[in-house]
Amino acid sequence: MSQRILITGGAGFLGSHLCDRMIDAGNEVICLDNYFTGRRQNITHLLNHPNFELLRHDIIDPIKLEVDQIYNLACPASPIHYQHNAIKTMKTSVMGAINMLGLARRIKARILQASTSEVYGDPLMHPQKEGYWGHVNPIGIRSCYDEGKRCAETLFMDYKRQNGVDVRIMRIFNTYGPRMNADDGRVVSNFIVQALRGEEITIYGDGSQTRSFCYCDDNIEGMIRLMDGDHPGPINIGNPNEFTILELAEQVIELTGSSSKISHLPIPQDDPKQRQPDISLAKAELDWRPKTELREGLTSTISYFEKELSEK
Repeated sequence: MSQRILITGGAGFLGSHLCDRMIDAGNEVICLDNYFTGRRQNITHLLNHPNFELLRHDIIDPIKLEVDQIYNLACPASPIHYQHNAIKTMKTSVMGAINMLGLARRIKARILQASTSEVYGDPLMHPQKEGYWGHVNPIGIRSCYDEGKRCAETLFMDYKRQNGVDVRIMRIFNTYGPRMNADDGRVVSNFIVQALRGEEITIYGDGSQTRSFCYCDDNIEGMIRLMDGDHPGPINIGNPNEFTILELAEQVIELTGSSSKISHLPIPQDDPKQRQPDISLAKAELDWRPKTELREGLTSTISYFEKELSEK
């Protein structure tokens, strides 16, 4: 049955892929974005679709809409972007959550929060399970994002307990794929763009820190299953295959055929040393597991950036 879906951050990297899936499923979609990191070009192909509506709006301001489901994805997610205006980032997570939860409460809509593995901070538990409370610096340069997302999770659970709002919380681990911003500073996009331009590939620290990269299509599938399932979350959605940053750089150089050399810079404050999801709960509750291996996903992402850079 067709549903009315609100997607905040819908013109962003993950949001635009979710818009595609919702339209393909026959739903009516309201895509809401303030275009700080979202881009109109990500959803241009949907603008003339009769079931698609685009609104320029910032979720720190209330809005009145009538929908069945709300996917709250709006928030800058890369350090370059979320540290650009740390106070605004915190407002987006906290005030944005309050506004979207208030909307969900009034119209009795189910609402999903796109949270993050950053709620685990620089984790002392490895791999990370949902029951782990995390190891986060509350006053560091990453705190506006990490603590903002933790606060949003608190609000979601309190609105569920106190007001009976039907909530879902998804903890997204490192994700990548087409429609990433070339200048977002995330490790995958950074390495690919530097390799394609023949520039030095910059690794912060010695490259021994680990990440687990989940391709965008797998991520969106997990998101939809969580929304349509019965478990409120939090549930980890990520790929448990773990790679060092140096291994990622070497794969990117190989797949692009680049002559780029690797250089090293000082590691930023509070940069996590390791990141790997335990997805036992996602497997049990959602029958979900990632399908795309890193090499396959990188190949697709490299093709996207080759086209992007050739058009600039």
